[in-house]
Amino acid sequence: MATKKADTILTFAYEATDRQGKKIKGEITGTNVALAKAQLRKQGINVQKISKKTNLSFGKRGKKVTPLDIAIFTRQLATMMKAGVPLVQSFEIVADGLDNPTMKEVVMGIKAEVEGGGSFAGALRKFPLYFDDLFCSLVDSGEQSGALETMLDRVAIYKEKSEALKQKIKKAMKYPISVLVVAVIVTAILLLKVVPVFQTMFEGFGAELPAFTMMVVNMSKWLQANWFFALVIILGTIGAFTEAKKRSQAFNNTLDRMALKAPVVGDLVYKSTVARFARTLATTFAAGVPLVDALDACAGATGNIVYRNAVLKIKDDISSGQQLGFSMRQSGVFPSMALQMVAIGEESGALDAMLDKVATHFENEVDNAVDGLTSMMEPMIMAFLGVVIGGLVIAMYLPIFQMGSVVG
Repeated sequence: MATKKADTILTFAYEATDRQGKKIKGEITGTNVALAKAQLRKQGINVQKISKKTNLSFGKRGKKVTPLDIAIFTRQLATMMKAGVPLVQSFEIVADGLDNPTMKEVVMGIKAEVEGGGSFAGALRKFPLYFDDLFCSLVDSGEQSGALETMLDRVAIYKEKSEALKQKIKKAMKYPISVLVVAVIVTAILLLKVVPVFQTMFEGFGAELPAFTMMVVNMSKWLQANWFFALVIILGTIGAFTEAKKRSQAFNNTLDRMALKAPVVGDLVYKSTVARFARTLATTFAAGVPLVDALDACAGATGNIVYRNAVLKIKDDISSGQQLGFSMRQSGVFPSMALQMVAIGEESGALDAMLDKVATHFENEVDNAVDGLTSMMEPMIMAFLGVVIGGLVIAMYLPIFQMGSVVG
């Protein structure tokens, strides 16, 4: 039903004059021409010509709404409400400043729901693709307690921290993967285009080639004969991996377990997962969400099956009367620093503040780990490229060096 309402939000292009009589052009959103004109008149704009543009649902529909778009929307809305701007007007101001047309449509859809008498949390729940249960629950809690602007600020901080954490991990992974892809492409070009030229030249010498050179020449011959087959295998493997990741929960669970045990990267995954758990629990608990419900939200937010199962077990333990710190210790997957801070928080009645400190500590640890990983991998990658590319070059020049020594 909500999407139907959202679809009635139209964009109008207008030509008008402002209060000084200066000609202006622009766009405005509304459900019909009359409403769009009325909105412009409120701003002191005298409309001369107005026409409907393509519905936002179909215009530029390829542009996705990313978690970063949601984080920016939440921060802007929190800032508007802290400044005392009414909620509906805040939606209009935020929507006007958005570049992503799909996100603009979502915001105007939420505005239409709220204008129709619905709650903000209820409007968000009509867009489950973009706003998860945790987001909606926190906003609902803020509305009911009468502190929506404070809650939006907390949600904005949570979203910003979560996105920053994701970006750090992506940054650590992006560099080695891109270098590896470039190395594979360069190696393939050398084997397909450069080595055959040297091979033809060597055949004219009639001398026996060194074993290393022969190995590279044979690799080149195989790749020339089977390059299409090799390409199909590579693309098929990537496609199968992507599809398995999308469709198979068991495959994802295996990847999660492997990620925690992987050398070098495992420590990064471990710290980021603990940081996500602590940040989510701190935000939900500070919002007044009961601990059992907060843990339910945390289970999904951890992003790893090992921790998801551990958090769900902790939730069951707390439901039966155990303390959070004790139950976390029993799970055996949390670091001692986090356990001690949680125990102190429970004893002092400041659990949300202690969880916030745990989250900040592990976010900084992830930051340092990413920097350390990048600086460590740079020389390793250079050495790898040197061995692969340099090895091919040496293999091609070995016969020439041998000939030089014989002539000498």
